[in-house]
Amino acid sequence: MNRRLIPPYVWTGGRTRPSRNVLDRLTVLRAATDHVPSGVPPAGQRVLEILQAGALPLAEVAAHLSLPVSFVKVLASDLFDEGWLIVRAPAPTESGQRPDQQLLERVIRGLRALQ
Repeated sequence: MNRRLIPPYVWTGGRTRPSRNVLDRLTVLRAATDHVPSGVPPAGQRVLEILQAGALPLAEVAAHLSLPVSFVKVLASDLFDEGWLIVRAPAPTESGQRPDQQLLERVIRGLRALQ
């Protein structure tokens, strides 16, 4: 079993609650700049490095870091507060609402036509 040398709570300065409660595991994160600023703490640098390739859901960033989602929420809220991160809520879906079948069929036909 591969054990972590640095416990996750050290990455967040011992904090377990984010400054914002609006982030969830499906929140989409995107770096606000095309480079990692020098003033970002090491944990935040890792998050921003992962996001240089493009936007990702918070849960996927947590998976890349091998950290619990709850700790990445704290890191993401700190980065957002500093202006280094852009966050977007996932598109809301109504319970039980299914995608339009005709739209999906047109998309499939379009994708097949590209082959």
